[in-house]
Amino acid sequence: PMQRTLQGLETGLLLAICAIFILLGAYFQSLRVAFMVVATIPAVIAGVLVALTIWGSTLNVQSFMGAIVSIGVAVANAILLTTFAERARRDGRSAGEAAVEGAQSRLRPILMTTTAMVLGMVPLAFGAAQTAPLGRAVIGGLLGATGATLLVLPMLFALVQSRANERSPSLDPFDPASRFYSGAEEGL
Repeated sequence: PMQRTLQGLETGLLLAICAIFILLGAYFQSLRVAFMVVATIPAVIAGVLVALTIWGSTLNVQSFMGAIVSIGVAVANAILLTTFAERARRDGRSAGEAAVEGAQSRLRPILMTTTAMVLGMVPLAFGAAQTAPLGRAVIGGLLGATGATLLVLPMLFALVQSRANERSPSLDPFDPASRFYSGAEEGL
């Protein structure tokens, strides 16, 4: 029964990642940018596995829940950095400059979020044996995700977006940056 539970959690995790990718593709109107954000998820999973190995914990329902929490925070941080970098790139900076600017401008909020979550999970990680894997997984996942978000994501952004078009991918005829902009006023 426990093996079946873990397989169900693995399936649920993969479905959640696919749903995140689809939603990000719609939000950014770019599958490349959505891929960059989702590319931070392997760092979360690696961080979770390393933390569980160091503490001698196993994969169980609590550690999977910790991984899901870590993925949520990691994706939010990656969206934050990517949004600022993409805005800077559209304002005329090169992809490399935009990536650095996005990472620099979002460094403090990302570190503050990670620090608050990690410190909040420390008592849980050293607490009762039933809930400790949750805290341990969150701590490991967030540490891995923060490294990937601040170091790997800007490099990936600079590489992938260096050949991207500066025009908005928007299909909205009321968006002045869209190639489908009709010039008509909204609300008419």
